[in-house]
Amino acid sequence: MKQLGLALGAGGSRGIAHIGFLQALEEADIRPAYVTGSSMGAIVGACYCAGIAPAAMKEAVIGLKLGDIATFNLAPLQQNGLMKTVKARKRIVGLMGEKNFEELKIPFACVATDLMVGRTVTLRKGNVADAILASSAIPGAFIPSAFGKYEMLVDGGLLERVPTRQLKRMGAEAIVAIDVLGNLIGNKKPTGNLINTLLRCIDLMDTRTTQRKRTARRYVDLWLEPELGDMDQYAVKNLEFAYEKGYELGKLHTKGIKKLLH
Repeated sequence: MKQLGLALGAGGSRGIAHIGFLQALEEADIRPAYVTGSSMGAIVGACYCAGIAPAAMKEAVIGLKLGDIATFNLAPLQQNGLMKTVKARKRIVGLMGEKNFEELKIPFACVATDLMVGRTVTLRKGNVADAILASSAIPGAFIPSAFGKYEMLVDGGLLERVPTRQLKRMGAEAIVAIDVLGNLIGNKKPTGNLINTLLRCIDLMDTRTTQRKRTARRYVDLWLEPELGDMDQYAVKNLEFAYEKGYELGKLHTKGIKKLLH
């Protein structure tokens, strides 16, 4: 039996699809041996590796609003971010507790972008809640995070949307990647304010980077993308829809994943 590695990609609210996908795997009695995540994929992946059931994760997030997870920063220019993540951290810790990576039930790693040197860093040691908040700190929207030896970390999806190569190094023998963002380029007009324009720029850079980095898929046995249409990853809504699409995707591919493991 091969050891399964699961890579959960970045995707904001679209990343709730990861919870549905994990629920489908649970029902098929499929358990990953290793998990990696970027941004929202890091949050979902860490909670799962801490032993939180997908059903409990769904209950914790369905119905969330922006005000439940973020607080506006009174000094955005000085601190390089419009919002603080104090509320988000409190909710994460309330769900999975204060854990270090070595305390997780399943080996886990997440990625963040180091603004100081302009590269992806893999986080596998230290406090898990702080690591996944660093991995999901959207530039401009959230204050960059200090973590361990790193002074300024932001969203891992900026340079590595779906972290697959890390799974190979961790020991995975069959790798399944879930990319909840797909192609974000399309024909979409930003809705007339600075933040939306900035986020649109990030989407474009992210998609081009993912398309260019064919090395990500070199390590992958199965690359999957749920059908989420034009769902806005930055809007905290349609979470039930994302969950259901992730669940459908998992149900569709459980047999194929089992074949990979034999």
